[in-house]
Amino acid sequence: MHNLDENTITAEFLRRIEKTPNPRLREIVASLATHLHDFARDVNLTEEEWFEGIKFLTRTGQMSNDIRQEMVLLSDTFGLSQLVVAQNHSRGEGVTEQTVFGPFHIEGAPKLPAHGGDISTGYVGDPLFIRGRVIDGAEKPVVDAVVDVWQADAEGFYDVQNPDWELENAKLRAVFRTDNAGSFSLRSIMPTSYPIPMDGPVGDIMRATNRHPMRPAHIHFMIQKPGFDTLVTHVFVEGDTYLDSDAVFGVRSSCVGRYERHERGEAPDGTVLEAPFFTLDYTFSLAPQA
Repeated sequence: MHNLDENTITAEFLRRIEKTPNPRLREIVASLATHLHDFARDVNLTEEEWFEGIKFLTRTGQMSNDIRQEMVLLSDTFGLSQLVVAQNHSRGEGVTEQTVFGPFHIEGAPKLPAHGGDISTGYVGDPLFIRGRVIDGAEKPVVDAVVDVWQADAEGFYDVQNPDWELENAKLRAVFRTDNAGSFSLRSIMPTSYPIPMDGPVGDIMRATNRHPMRPAHIHFMIQKPGFDTLVTHVFVEGDTYLDSDAVFGVRSSCVGRYERHERGEAPDGTVLEAPFFTLDYTFSLAPQA
């Protein structure tokens, strides 16, 4: 078929993919093309605007690498990441909710014992002692669960944002395994609210749409155990200014934790501190694998 115009091209595209062997792929591609065509017609997209969009996506892909995922960040800031997370991890009451993965997780973080690990070595910040427990839907401990933890420093930067970063020097991230009580503990520093990276294409679109780039203070957790749905979540700081306007739409009320301030004295690990410190006690409840 030829002599296609803006009103007939969609039907012709759909006809041409009718023989796609994978039915799910055919469904996705058909819907994507239909919505893209409808979008272009709806806004009466100009050739100049179309090409600017192509250049924007090209720059976004070019900025992505092994330690920074600008495409994920773009998805996050458009709310797509949390939308997909929410519709794929619908969980019952009392089960810890899923949030966005974020662009700064890495594989191969240092493995530390279930208790006593310090991921804050060399960083300035208010000491934080985390005591976590992992349970199932019956509130029984989940033993030997893999707990992946990562966070930004007191200035809002992740270790991988340092141009001299190497995996061997990873900081403020580690992997733990829960003990026979389903527990783990570690020492870190208090997280702070911070802006998402604004030096790339995502920053350009955030400024162009007059949006602030801030994320509320939080720590990332990913918890895995065979037989359970992998949990990817945050524990946000109660009372943070940006809880209601997170740049990546990731806040869930059930994921807001109480970071309790203590005056100087003996910390949970037995050390005596001459300055105030914080503690976080948090229980993660896993959903069974579907």
